[in-house]
Amino acid sequence: MDSFFQTKIEFLKGVGEKKAALIRKELEIFTFADLIQFYPFRYEDRTKVFLINDLKEGLPNVQLKVIVRDVQLIGEGPKKRLVAKVTDATGHLDLVWFQGAMWMKSQLVVGKEYIVFGKPTLFSHNFQLSHPEIEVFEGKTEVQSFLQPIYSTTEKLKTNYIGSKAIQKMQEALLERAANHITETLPVWLKTKYRLVNKKDALWHIHIPSSAETLAQALRRLKFEELFFIQLNLLSQKLLKQRSFKGLAFQAIPTVNVFYKEHLPFQLTNAQKRVSREIYDDMRSGKQMNRLLQGDVGSGKTMVAFICMLMATDNGAQACLMAPTEILAEQHFDGLKVFADALGLKIARLTGSSKTKERRLIHEGLEDGSLKILIGTHALIEDKVKYLNLGLVVVDEQHRFGVEQRSKLWRKNEAIQPHILVMTATPIPRTL
Repeated sequence: MDSFFQTKIEFLKGVGEKKAALIRKELEIFTFADLIQFYPFRYEDRTKVFLINDLKEGLPNVQLKVIVRDVQLIGEGPKKRLVAKVTDATGHLDLVWFQGAMWMKSQLVVGKEYIVFGKPTLFSHNFQLSHPEIEVFEGKTEVQSFLQPIYSTTEKLKTNYIGSKAIQKMQEALLERAANHITETLPVWLKTKYRLVNKKDALWHIHIPSSAETLAQALRRLKFEELFFIQLNLLSQKLLKQRSFKGLAFQAIPTVNVFYKEHLPFQLTNAQKRVSREIYDDMRSGKQMNRLLQGDVGSGKTMVAFICMLMATDNGAQACLMAPTEILAEQHFDGLKVFADALGLKIARLTGSSKTKERRLIHEGLEDGSLKILIGTHALIEDKVKYLNLGLVVVDEQHRFGVEQRSKLWRKNEAIQPHILVMTATPIPRTL
């Protein structure tokens, strides 16, 4: 998009400085680019015209074509309401207004045909629409059918007559002006491969969909583009990091081979073998590994992690595993200690419950390099926990840790950043 989209919204027809100030404060929309990318959060279906005898409880907003037969003000004072009795070929219905009754009365003419839109509710065994949208149908040959975009707004904006419909009109005005300024952001081959519509069409139909199909195509294109550029950004950061930060090169794996042949209690699955090979390729490349290991509970992630720890210890480095709870840390420690002891590797656990004497021995072992594997909780990220040569960091259920907590752990090697393996059974967005 060109500089046109950096234009401030007060320069859009019908907005002005006063409205723009409110929109900036309430919705954080400052420019044409902000506005055109402020998408509807849902759509109301105006593609169907219901008959009155089609109405039933539980229906969402419906559209009807009716004739006003009678208009009455009922009640006194704050209880005053306007009731308009309307009909079509199949039945009758009440339209009710509790606010703005006098103004609405002046807008309704008995005998005229109207298009009304609202949610039907049952009252005294009859359906009624409260505060429906209404427009004169007279002189038209057919009902205009469309999907009505609904935009997020606030009470303050609504009280200043900047509701969803006002935002829709702003979008329509902007799209008319923006047509020649919207540039394509994806290459032709990519659009062809994934059958994506043009950027201009996508922006038009997300705000003014001509049908459910064009809306679906617009949504698909814009979602694809958003995820595509997130992915490109992540890949760019990864390549930059690989060029900027060297990693420890773990070539020798004698203990891994001994463990695999003599101590592994079960045959690795093909997936476990493949992942272990991929991790080994990463860790011997001389570039820092940053890998996510995802698998269901009980799928063997911890055993793969232990094999990775052995790759580190085989090359004179230390490894640690951080778990979110003491119970999980204890389980990991108890399960892995058996194998570490059999291989002659010193292993320890560090949690909030660890005694002072135990902590002192752990700190000494870490700093002189004799302690090869440390299992623990958040206690691992304490400032006083220092390593001689931390080469691998494993974080279990990593989405339960904050970004800063995790980064503290892989800053424990001041000379060169350790390899990182994060594990999860629940790859929620925070994982990404």
